[in-house]
Amino acid sequence: MRRIILPILALGLAVPAFVAQTAPAQSAAKKAASKKINAELAAAVADPRREKDRARDQYRRPAETLTFFQVAPDMKVGEYAPGGEWYSRLLGLYLGPKGKLVGLYFDPTSGPFSETAQKGIRDGAAKYPSDISTWSGIPAERFSAYTLDAVPAAEKGTFDRILIMRMMHNLFRWNIADREIKAMRDLLKPGGMIGIEQHRARANAPYSYTDGSKGYMREKDIIAFMEMHGFAFVGSSRANANPKDPANWPDGVWTLPPSLRGAKEEDKPRLQAIGEADRMTLLFRKRL
Repeated sequence: MRRIILPILALGLAVPAFVAQTAPAQSAAKKAASKKINAELAAAVADPRREKDRARDQYRRPAETLTFFQVAPDMKVGEYAPGGEWYSRLLGLYLGPKGKLVGLYFDPTSGPFSETAQKGIRDGAAKYPSDISTWSGIPAERFSAYTLDAVPAAEKGTFDRILIMRMMHNLFRWNIADREIKAMRDLLKPGGMIGIEQHRARANAPYSYTDGSKGYMREKDIIAFMEMHGFAFVGSSRANANPKDPANWPDGVWTLPPSLRGAKEEDKPRLQAIGEADRMTLLFRKRL
């Protein structure tokens, strides 16, 4: 669960009644959901260099998630707001030999970012290739990174996939979702896709709980937003579903692991037994 804390900041299932998928989209989604994990991805997930990261696999299910997102090893893939780089390290192993991994960072001018925050965002992008290279042992030229206000024009229309992992709530609470999603859409090839993993609120949760401040969003709201911004809904996966999460914590998603924010010692075993938050896993295709 990603509540962005940078030195930078001072600061499921689709609902059929809401969005009618076409037969081809349903077929593609089902095929992706049931597709066997390819050998290169399986090898990357099992790589011994991931020993410290592997504890989160039971909650994040990266092999199933990337398979659903139809990420192939020779693709050009952007990870938006890489944060602690947990997914980036895995993607570096998977894409480094034949593909291209690009870190995509907030447009520092787009949100409530102080001068210190803006510098932190740019510094994060600048060191991203060396971070992944140093960790993986793969040459740094296999990786690159940009803030969304400084992407070279030649990069537009060249990405096969962009992944937004547990970050949509921040885009909404900072009121930058429109601008950032539009910028990412420009980077995708025709027919390129965005994969979104996001903490899932209950379908009847009030707006006061799903405005981004609690980390949870309603699935139907994400689908509607993406469709309004030039994407077709391909489908959803339950790879990251957790039915034990009631998704109604007064202090939001950070009550659960790994944050356990504000939890009393006697409550921690119960929260650990619930595990990480229930999350939607959604795929969208850029439409013309």
